[in-house]
Amino acid sequence: MSYEMVIGLEVHVQLKTQAKIFSNAATLYGQEPNTQVSFLDIALPGTLPVVNKQAIDMAVMFGLAVDATISKNSFFARKNYFYPDLPKGYQISQSNNPIVQNGQLEITTNKGIKTIRIERAHLEEDAGKSVHDFIGDQTGLDYNRAGTPLLEIVTHPDFRSAEEVICYLKDLHQLVQHLGICDGNMQEGSFRCDVNLSIRKSGEDLGTRAELKNINSFRFIESAIHYEYQRQVNVLDKGGIITQETRLYDPDNNETRSMRSKENAFDYRYFPDPDLLPIILSNEEIESIHSQMPLLPKVRRETYAKTLNADEVNFLMDNPTVADYYDALAKSISAKTAYNWVAVELQAVFNRAQSTFDAKRVPIEILLELIACVDKDEVSLKSAKTVLQNYYDQPQAIQSIIDQLGVRQSNDLGLVESLVDEILEQNPQQVQDYRAGNKKLLSFFVGQIMKNSKGKANPKQVNELLNKKLNE
Repeated sequence: MSYEMVIGLEVHVQLKTQAKIFSNAATLYGQEPNTQVSFLDIALPGTLPVVNKQAIDMAVMFGLAVDATISKNSFFARKNYFYPDLPKGYQISQSNNPIVQNGQLEITTNKGIKTIRIERAHLEEDAGKSVHDFIGDQTGLDYNRAGTPLLEIVTHPDFRSAEEVICYLKDLHQLVQHLGICDGNMQEGSFRCDVNLSIRKSGEDLGTRAELKNINSFRFIESAIHYEYQRQVNVLDKGGIITQETRLYDPDNNETRSMRSKENAFDYRYFPDPDLLPIILSNEEIESIHSQMPLLPKVRRETYAKTLNADEVNFLMDNPTVADYYDALAKSISAKTAYNWVAVELQAVFNRAQSTFDAKRVPIEILLELIACVDKDEVSLKSAKTVLQNYYDQPQAIQSIIDQLGVRQSNDLGLVESLVDEILEQNPQQVQDYRAGNKKLLSFFVGQIMKNSKGKANPKQVNELLNKKLNE
């Protein structure tokens, strides 16, 4: 019997704020357990939460990016359930009238363009984390993550294949990164997905769904969908009944396993949080956020494609931090030159250091100064790369590094001519071979001259003089 796959997604996007959503505790990843927790995060008696405006602005920005309706009067509610890593015994979230409603995201699959409807995106706080096998066979609780702001993005059940799901998730992942509201690090849990999957025969009502919880890899999501679809098919073909439940995906064994029965909304006993005022947004505030938004990925890609090739465009789109740096640099120099310096030379410096790209390590004005030195023939391109590496290792004035390395280029035409004459005189056979047609020897002569000058000869002058003297 042929069954249709029906999927809706709940994506948890960890917002890139400096502080948590209801306290001023930090949100840095990888710190010692329970070192980034305030009294507010665990709701000690007498504490009153205060909402982080930056989280609200980021939620609005996302809503505008997906053509959604922004609620001008949303509110927070308490979602009541017990779980060991939920210190309050409830989660502050949004139920009715969330801040973002009725959006859409267009995706492109092998079958063409499809619009995925986004039912809602609501703000909430993250829970803590249960740590197993850290203290013998006991479970430890790390509340560093508790209170970190999340934007939960919920779609309608519009997906009919794993391919559509992955296309949507990749586009959504790229969108939140380029908006600057999420770092998109799936290994650290900054972008994770719940998959609600059911099956039905064509034309029938929706089937009973199973929720695949907290999967943080595109490959694992795809594998989990294929496995769960086949599991449900097997159950129905044998005359069984699908149970509404939450299941975990085990990537080692490529299977889903039952975790617990799936709650319905009424099980959470939502009620408005008495400690938090409604979020009131004016048209002016929404317009102000809209005016500060960066280019959306689709527009950005189209802009890059006007001056860069497909591989270059894809690299920038996959690396928003590098793209932001490139955009700023390309305002002062040509697109190709900016790309080569940022995505090739500067990126290579970070790669050698096994470090992620950080604009603060080499400020744009420093790189522009170095590029200007090349343009003015103060240093050769090869020497400039060495200067860049030295600046990264030990930042100081570019001119000082040039002098310390002794790579300042000489533009003394007389000196260069004497070096050219010397090399040609020392290599008569190569001169004869060049004039006989072996033009590749030109690079040999250039290399010898640059070596004798310790890299200080102007390569342009060297090439011009060699061409003139070799072709006399």
